[in-house]
Amino acid sequence: MSKDHKTIELSALYEISKLLGSSLNLRSNFRGVMRILSEYLDMKRGTVALRSDSEVSIIAAHGMSEEEIRRGRYKLGEGIIGRVAKLGSPIVIPNIGDEPLFLNRTGVRKMLKKENIAFLCVPIKFKNEVLGVLSVDRLFSSKGITFEEDLRLLKIIASLIAQSVKLHLEIEKEREAFIEEKENLRQQLKGKYRIENIIGQSDSMQEVFESVHRVAPSRANVLLRGESGTGKELIAKAIHYMSPRSKGPFVKFNCASIPEGLLESELFGHEKGAFTGAISMRKGRFELADGGTIFLDEIGDLPITLQPKILRVLQEKEFERVGGEKTMKVNLRLIAATSRNLEELVSREKFREDLYYRLNVVPVYLPPLRERRVDIPVLVEHFLKKYNEENNRSVKITPEVLGVFMDYDWPGNVRELENTIERLVVMSGGKVIGTADLPLNMREQSARSRYPVQMKDALPSAIRDIEKTNILDALNKTGWNQAKAARLLGITPRQIGYKIKIYDIKEK
Repeated sequence: MSKDHKTIELSALYEISKLLGSSLNLRSNFRGVMRILSEYLDMKRGTVALRSDSEVSIIAAHGMSEEEIRRGRYKLGEGIIGRVAKLGSPIVIPNIGDEPLFLNRTGVRKMLKKENIAFLCVPIKFKNEVLGVLSVDRLFSSKGITFEEDLRLLKIIASLIAQSVKLHLEIEKEREAFIEEKENLRQQLKGKYRIENIIGQSDSMQEVFESVHRVAPSRANVLLRGESGTGKELIAKAIHYMSPRSKGPFVKFNCASIPEGLLESELFGHEKGAFTGAISMRKGRFELADGGTIFLDEIGDLPITLQPKILRVLQEKEFERVGGEKTMKVNLRLIAATSRNLEELVSREKFREDLYYRLNVVPVYLPPLRERRVDIPVLVEHFLKKYNEENNRSVKITPEVLGVFMDYDWPGNVRELENTIERLVVMSGGKVIGTADLPLNMREQSARSRYPVQMKDALPSAIRDIEKTNILDALNKTGWNQAKAARLLGITPRQIGYKIKIYDIKEK
C-alpha cells in the first residue's frame, strides 16, 4: 500500500468516527459513512444491513434508490449478505458476475460480468454478537490494493458501526422503558385521582362529584371555590385525569407562594439575559402545561398588573416570555381555585371583571368539613388506616374521641383532620387513642359545644370538671410526670403546673 493511500485511509476513518459521534440518527449517519467510503476509497454501492431474529435488511446505502434499498432483504443464510449475517465471518467475491450465490436482489447491478466488480462483505459485530453486515462493491481498476487490506479497513469501520448500533439499541431500550414507566405512572395517577376515590357521602359532596363528571370531558375553564384544606387540588386532578387531556401534563402553581416580582417569570418563562440572574432561557408554567392542564391555586392573590396576561392566554392562547419577542402558542385548560371572595375583589377593583367571567365558566363549590359532618367518621377511618400502615401501627380511637371530632369545627378542614390523625398515630403511646390524647383546644371546643354555658372570667364548672379529669388521666398514664403529661395534653409544663395548683390535684 502506498503512503498516499494510507493517508487517505486515516482521513476516511477520522471522518467516519466524527460522523458517527455527531448524532443518534442511524440511517443518516450510515448513509454518510457509505458516502465517505465512495468518495475517499472508491468503494461503490456500500450498504449497512441490520439483523433481526430471522432476516437481515439494508437500512442505509450510497448509490441506491429508496426502492432498491427496500428490496434488500435476506433470510439468514440466504445470499452473501445472509450468509455473513448468519455465520459472522467475512466473505470476498472477486467477481460477482461469476458467483451463483450473489443474488443482486436490489437490482442495482444490471451488467455484472461487464463491470468486473468485486464484492466485499464483513459482519458488524459487537463482541460475539452479530448485529448486521457491511458490504461494498470494489472496482479494481487501481493497482496496489489487495482484498486483505480492504477487509482490514472494513473490519475497523464495521467495529465503529457496531458500537454506534449498540449504543442506539441501548438508548432505544431505555427510552421504551421510560415511556412504559411514564405510562404506568400516568395510569396509577389516573386511578389514584379518580373521583370515586375521593371520600364524601354527604349530599353536598355528591353534588361536587356530579359537577366533576359533567365538566371533566369538556374544554371549559373551572373555578373551584372553598376554604383552605377542602381538597381543591384533589378535585382539580380528578378533572384532569377524567378529561381527554389526561395524557398531557398536569402543572400546578400557587399564586400566593411566589413574590410578585418573580410571578411573571414563573408563569410565562424568560429569555436568557432578560434580567439579572437570567443566565439561560427558562420555560414558564403555561408553556410546560401545553397539551394538558394548568391548575392556578389561590388565583385571588394574583396581582392586578399580571391579570391582563392571564386573560390573554385564556382568550388568545398565546403569550411572550419575559424579555422575549417571539409569541408562544399553547393549547391548555385552566382550572383555578380560590378561598377568597372574588366578587368583593372585583367590586374593590382588586380583580379584573373580564378575567373573573373568563375563570368563572363552571364554578364548583367545595363545602367546609363542618358543613358535612356526616363524612367525618369515614374520613377518620381512611386516615387511620393510611397512617397505621405507614407507621406500622394498629392504633384505634374511642367513641368519645370520635364524638369530639364530630363536635369540633375543623377550621383547617380535611387537611387539619388528616394532620391530627397522623399526629395521634405517631405520638400515641398505646394502641387506643382517648380524649386525653387530643389537643387541648379541641377538647375545650367540644366541651363548649356540649355545655353551652356563657363564659365570662372563668370556665364553667362542667368544663372545669372535664379538664380536671383529663389532667388526672394524663398524670396517671405518665406516672405523675408533669412534663410528659403536659406533652400528652398538648400544653406546656408551666400550664399543667398552674392547672394542678388551681384544681388542687394531688397524687393519691
